[in-house]
Amino acid sequence: MLQGITSEAFILGCSAIGAGLAMIAGIGPGIGQGHAAGRGAEAVGRQPEAQADIVRTMLLGQAVAETTGIYGLIIAIILLFVRPLLTAYLNLGL
Repeated sequence: MLQGITSEAFILGCSAIGAGLAMIAGIGPGIGQGHAAGRGAEAVGRQPEAQADIVRTMLLGQAVAETTGIYGLIIAIILLFVRPLLTAYLNLGL
């Protein structure tokens, strides 16, 4: 099944798959931020006098939610461009 595929190519392929899976982490923050923004707009509509508090709390929550997407992006970039798995394999000297 894996005949003709070098170890380096296999490791790079697995790194690409891992990077793609890491980017799936961006779906959660997108859904969460959209939900928070919708609820924030709804809350401001019900209590316009509390707009400053609502917006501040909503933006803080969105900033915290965005960190998971950023972490996934950083992991994907590391897997694609730094290639730690391939470097570790080549250092083994197998």
